[in-house]
Formats: sequence, C-alpha cells, structure tokens
Amino acid sequence: MEYIKDITIMDAVIHILDANSQDPILNDYFLELDDDTYGFLFKHIERCLKDEELKYALFNEDRNIVKEISQEYLNAENNLLDVSKEIARQMFIQMKANVNIPSCDLLVVGVTTEFGPMLCILKMDYVKNFTHKIDFIENKMSINIIPHNAGLPSSAQRIQKGAFIKPIRDGQEFNLMVIDKQKKSKDSDEYGSNYFINNYLGCTLVTNERDMTKNFLKATETWTRNHIIEDADKAETIRTAVKKNLKEEETIDVEKLSDELFKEEPDKKLQFVEFVNAQGIENEVKVDKEWVEKKLKRVRLKVDKDIDLYINEDAYNDDERFEIERNGDGSINIVIKRVKNYIEK
Repeated sequence: MEYIKDITIMDAVIHILDANSQDPILNDYFLELDDDTYGFLFKHIERCLKDEELKYALFNEDRNIVKEISQEYLNAENNLLDVSKEIARQMFIQMKANVNIPSCDLLVVGVTTEFGPMLCILKMDYVKNFTHKIDFIENKMSINIIPHNAGLPSSAQRIQKGAFIKPIRDGQEFNLMVIDKQKKSKDSDEYGSNYFINNYLGCTLVTNERDMTKNFLKATETWTRNHIIEDADKAETIRTAVKKNLKEEETIDVEKLSDELFKEEPDKKLQFVEFVNAQGIENEVKVDKEWVEKKLKRVRLKVDKDIDLYINEDAYNDDERFEIERNGDGSINIVIKRVKNYIEK
C-alpha cells in the first residue's frame, strides 16, 4: 500500500452544489489558505489518506471528463480554477440525474506528495449544525439556538466520497485512490450506489496489499468462529499462527498455512482453503506490513460473551504478565499476572 505522509497543499477551490438549484454556484477565486483554512483542508486530506476504506483504482479506457480534465491540471496544461469548475459541473450533472445524491460543497485541491502531484476531490456533504441568533425585542435581548443545515464536516468527521488522482503513466498499478462509503440499502438507486466510481470518475477498483491482508485476516477469523466451537485451545492456536505469519512473512501461502494448522485433519485443511478462496482471496496473499503493525498493536478478546479484554501486543506476548494455560480438554485459562495497580472504568 502506498502510504502518503508528506502532503503540501498548493491551491484549493470550493464550489457550491445545491441540488435544489438549476445551476451550480462556481467560484471564480482560489481559497485564501490562511492557517485555519490550510489546517482544515490538511486534516481532511490526511484523514482520508489514512482511511482504511481508501481503495486503489484505475481509470477505465472509456472517455471520462473528470479523468481528462484532471490530467490537464496534473500535466500543467490548465490551471486549477478552470479545472475545478468542470469537475464541479460533472458532479452537479450526477446530482440532477439522481435525486438521492445530497447537496454539498465540492473541494478541489492540488497537492504535492513524496510520490508526486495529486488532484484531490472531496465531496463535503452538509451536516446539521446549530448556532445562536440574537434579536432585540422591545429593547430586550433575546438569544435563541437555530439550526444551520449547510455546515461543512468538521476536520474530525470522515468524508464519504473522495478521490486522489495521480498523473496517468504507462504501467501504473493504479492511477487514483478512492473513498466511496455507501449507505446500507437494498435499493440500488439510493444514495450510496456506485455513481461516484462508475459514472462520475469512470474507474475500476483494484485490490491492493492492504485489502488482501485485511480480507485474509477477516476470513481466517470468520472461519475460526464458525468451525472451531467449544475448543478455545485450538482457536487460540489458529489465531496465534495466523498473526505470526502476518508478522514474519512477506507473502502468505494459504495452502501451506492450512497444512501447518491442520496436519492431521484433512477435512478441516480443505475446508479452510476453500473458505478463504471463496472470499475472493488468492492462494498467495501479499502482506501489508504497515497495516499489520498497526492492527496487531492491540488485542481484543471477547471471553464467553461476557468478558472483554483489551491488551497491547507487548503485554500479550510477555509471559511474566500474561499467559494462556491449556487444560487439555479444549478449554484454556487466561492468566493476568503480577498486577500492581488497576482502575475501574
């Protein structure tokens, strides 16, 4: 996974896209990037780039205006102001074609990173905020709270739709990264359908190392919960072996791992491999080491449905502080040792 950590904002433009209006309200000026505005944009961009739902994608071969106009900016053939207006117009076309797409402000930002320039498109769906209103009634002050329905997401809130577009070059594994969070709905016409990826950006998602690693870990945990029941000893052995492989190997061979886990259980060996493959995971899984390091820093254990334990990785692996005792009947004892202090929360 290409983790972007060095971000510099060059220019930014914001446009107003009100679904109830006949036309978009397009800005004729760049944003003034004072400290507060720069910080606001930077935090949103940084949060998006760290979001675990950020996906790799490749532009489709078909003609797409967002693809073409973004490349004009990234190849220094056009300025951000003009490019952003056309990008906003294309989003407004999508909004007028689908009444379920909410109004928003559209931020278009030019940035440089350690991997080169990028064009960022952030759909800032409105959030309901409240503010005070002051009136004077018969020479007396009246202060009330009123709703403000066109507030922008704070820097602590997550963007639902965003794209980070790179200059298109031959042989690229991907040429943009996309966030496309969708509301759960059985109705494909609901907001949250694939209009952003399919119609607006015209791209196809590409599986990356982080996706492979996440999906593999999720698949092994799901299989363990469904097939290793009332045998905490075996379940702990499987989970420990999976985490060990994720930490130590660059690539995990699913069949080899299954051999290791189920040496004398051919049925379970076959079931495990078939289940993992059925989740769309190939036999060789490229491990995203940075994601694994972050994910496995803490261990959460749900014990017999009524006990929760949160343990950091160092404590979990420290035999002087934490130990798994095997009772030989499939049950285990979880022992927390040498407790010098504890608090209730």
